[in-house]
Amino acid sequence: MTVTIYHNPRCSKSRQTLALLEERGIEPKIVEYLKNPPDEKRLRSLLKKLGLRPIDLIRKGEAEWKQSGLDASASDDELIALMLRHPILIERPIVEVGQRAKLGRPPEQVLELIE
Repeated sequence: MTVTIYHNPRCSKSRQTLALLEERGIEPKIVEYLKNPPDEKRLRSLLKKLGLRPIDLIRKGEAEWKQSGLDASASDDELIALMLRHPILIERPIVEVGQRAKLGRPPEQVLELIE
């Protein structure tokens, strides 16, 4: 079972989620998505696995969101394009296992993927 975490080491929830996995003996593939952002195909795949719309995965407190001029009425394509330009807008952490994924908010949510 390959476990991948889309991780930001500066984020406490991301660090907590990673620690939770490691405590259970799981050494996930770590993708620091700010350094290695997903491409459009990967982002769309993650959204599908998460069962979320793009607006649900955007960090709305970030300056890039506020300056974008977009709101919840924007199209999915517009929102995905914005996240691709500004990966800081992608909510984290995301844990992916096969055809399933969970957002680690709260971190314990990801346990559903491995238990």
